[in-house]
Amino acid sequence: MATTSPKKNRKLLYILIGAVAVLVVAGIYKARQKPKGEEVTVEQVTRRSINETVSASGKIFPETEVKISSDVSGEIIDLYVKEGDSVVAGQVLAKIKPDEYQSLVEQGEASLSTARSQRQITSSNVQGSSAQIEQLKADRRRLDSQLDVARNAHKRNETLYKDGIISTAEFETSKNTLAAAESALAAAEATLKSAESSLSSAKENVRVAEFGINSATARLKELKTSLQKTIITAPVSGIISKLSVEKGERVVGTLQMAGTEMMRIANLHSMEVQVEVSESDILKVSLNDRVDIEVDAYLGRKMLGKVTEIASSASNVGTVAGLNLNSDQVTNFVVKIRIDPESYKDLVSDGRSYPFRPGMSASVDIYTHLAENAISVPIVSVTAQEDENQKKMKKQEEGPQKEEKKEAIGADAVKEIVFVVVGDTVAVREVKTGIQDNNHIEILSGLQEGETVVTGPYSAIARKLKGGKAIVVTDKEKLLGKKKDED
Repeated sequence: MATTSPKKNRKLLYILIGAVAVLVVAGIYKARQKPKGEEVTVEQVTRRSINETVSASGKIFPETEVKISSDVSGEIIDLYVKEGDSVVAGQVLAKIKPDEYQSLVEQGEASLSTARSQRQITSSNVQGSSAQIEQLKADRRRLDSQLDVARNAHKRNETLYKDGIISTAEFETSKNTLAAAESALAAAEATLKSAESSLSSAKENVRVAEFGINSATARLKELKTSLQKTIITAPVSGIISKLSVEKGERVVGTLQMAGTEMMRIANLHSMEVQVEVSESDILKVSLNDRVDIEVDAYLGRKMLGKVTEIASSASNVGTVAGLNLNSDQVTNFVVKIRIDPESYKDLVSDGRSYPFRPGMSASVDIYTHLAENAISVPIVSVTAQEDENQKKMKKQEEGPQKEEKKEAIGADAVKEIVFVVVGDTVAVREVKTGIQDNNHIEILSGLQEGETVVTGPYSAIARKLKGGKAIVVTDKEKLLGKKKDED
């Protein structure tokens, strides 16, 4: 059995003691070298221009896009365009089989001819009745004259008969002649009234015939219009941006509502971006605000634009009957932005006259407010902190009015602060902020130009730093490198 000598044991013990001593010394040295305070980065308060933006994303659409629908039903027998073709106003785009509508037009023309013939007949009746009435009026005047003669003769005969100059037979003859004249006149007047009534009826028939002609004319005009609508023409000039039908397909159309959508004509020279902006940002956006536009198809390229239209109603609000009042849903408003052609004119070439296509994705930055020469700090420097006095008041709240008091306190319970460097410590400074861009925020009150504020790290600003806490100012890159090593 092998044994270890006392000499070797002592040597091993010395080595272990030496190693422990080195570790202890290294620990002490490291502890002395470790900075006494929280390591932070700082920056001076400066003046700069801050341009507040609202960011959103959406799709590109033509500013003007016309949907072409059919007003009549039938089979497409000719289709003269394809998607991407340029068209001018009035150009024939397609034809629908016209046979049925041509037949209806012929029927309408026949109905109009019948109505006109009927009016001719009734007009002839009116003319005949008018001539008959004139004859009857002449006869009545003649009989009226004869009655006057008979009356005068009978009156004389009455005197002669009383004087005994004429016989009774002659007197009776005179009396009968007067009665016959009266009867003839009465019959003539009755016949005249009947003829006048017939004339009135004939005139009414003429009016009815006129109405029939007007109705037939209107119907024929409508049928001819329907026949004309079998030829589909372009209402505006532009590009066929969408073609939804093929030759041989049947389309449905009515004059009362939109029929089958056949195609769309768009003006691709004037494009716009339609984006959805949240309700928290929509009040910041105004008409004619300047906009930077990035289209996914042209990465790294920025186009310019301006706001042309802001929706008055939210895009996700339905009709009254189907209104959804759930406030958990995100409420957005559509904003339309016209793309400035000057900002992409270099993209227009002989082979690519229209660099944008409907439906392309785009993101925008809308510049809503500008603060020039504003006192500002990095956004990360500003944090929210609950007021200590308010916190104590909350804890002391008791009784039935507790909730109401909490609500009244809540509005002032949180304040915005920054940490200002004072020597090798920090002080808490309450500030009032204004607008902000992607990196900096405007300070309306609480800081002066030239003061130094803590800008990082975020964990220190949000949780670790307190008023009077010691700090060690370090370089941002060095701090980031140290964090990576710790990770």
